[in-house]
Formats: sequence, C-alpha cells, structure tokens
Amino acid sequence: MAGLLARIEAEGLENVRVLRGDGRALLAALPPASVERLFALFPDPWPKTRHHRRRLIRRETLDAMAAALRDGGELRLATDHGDYLAWMLECLSGHPAFAWQARGPGDWRQRPEDWPATRYERKARAEGRDPVFLRYLRRPREPA
Repeated sequence: MAGLLARIEAEGLENVRVLRGDGRALLAALPPASVERLFALFPDPWPKTRHHRRRLIRRETLDAMAAALRDGGELRLATDHGDYLAWMLECLSGHPAFAWQARGPGDWRQRPEDWPATRYERKARAEGRDPVFLRYLRRPREPA
C-alpha cells in the first residue's frame, strides 16, 4: 500500500482512488456501467475445498463486475495457481457477460506491457511457477 501511494504521488496522478479492504464492497457501490477496466491480479486462491466460497472469482462477484463494467470494458485476471486458473476459466466460460479475448497461447502466457507487474508475479516466477494472464471483454448489454 505504501509503495502504491508513493508511486501515485511521484507520478502526480489525480485519477486514482485506493481502498484498503475487500473490493467487493466497492463493486456494490459503483454506478452501473461506470468502469472501463477492472484488474484482479493474483487473488488469494483459497486452495482448500472448504474455503472455495471465499474466492474472489465466483458468480456473485462476476455479476457485480459485469454490472460495474461499461460495454466493451475489460476484466483482467492473473494467477499462478493451476487449480484457481481452472476455476476462473470455468466460472467465466459460463458467464454470459464476458468474452475471453485469447487467440493463442501467447495471449495468456505473457503479461501484456500495459498490465502492472506485481510482487506476486515476481515471487511466482522466482519459485518456478508460470503466471497466466486472462483478458475478458464485457459483452454489450441487451437493449431494455
């Protein structure tokens, strides 16, 4: 958190808001279709089966993300945990609001330049785990 705040100040950014806590509370408070891009980079995989209900990527959270994202907005996910990757792909493949943008393996194996690097990515690579980077677009809403 301190590093983020220092970088925001050093770069003179004024369009950044920081929440220390559970982002799901913020998602619920956002106006509909008000966000252009959401990142969930290396969320806790909660590997034990009895803790899967705590995972960030699940239907309820994806519904809230879909509501907050503009049509054509991006949801960007990263993980280095194989089981959580399978979970993410399963949750998102069945969600009507999101379309995966991968065209080939390079689309998920390499972090795009416009994604921030994280200490979790560095740690995963140092420990021999390959991170995966997923990009989904918010499908257009059906006309009312």
